[in-house]
Amino acid sequence: MAKLFLTYRLKPGVSAATFESWIRERDYPAMRGLTRVSSYVNHRAERLLMGEGAPSMDYIEVFDIPDLDGFVAQDMPGGVVQAIMGEFMGLVDNPQFVVASEVV
Repeated sequence: MAKLFLTYRLKPGVSAATFESWIRERDYPAMRGLTRVSSYVNHRAERLLMGEGAPSMDYIEVFDIPDLDGFVAQDMPGGVVQAIMGEFMGLVDNPQFVVASEVV
């Protein structure tokens, strides 16, 4: 099982309310509907636990993807992901897509 983490900031002028409405209405249904995505949750970065200042990102997405190779080869270039990514890229700045594995 691969974990995919996305971190990013909203583009200037995009409100959290507008973005979070888009997540609930468009992003969650589309991405959660993919058979290779077993779990997908978006988190709002609210504050640092320690230290001063603000988090370096506005949102953190966490995906559980059992078949990462299939996801990259078939889902990523497919119509569902491409449509959502087009909308997503119009709302956010500097997204980082990080594939991670649990240390056991």
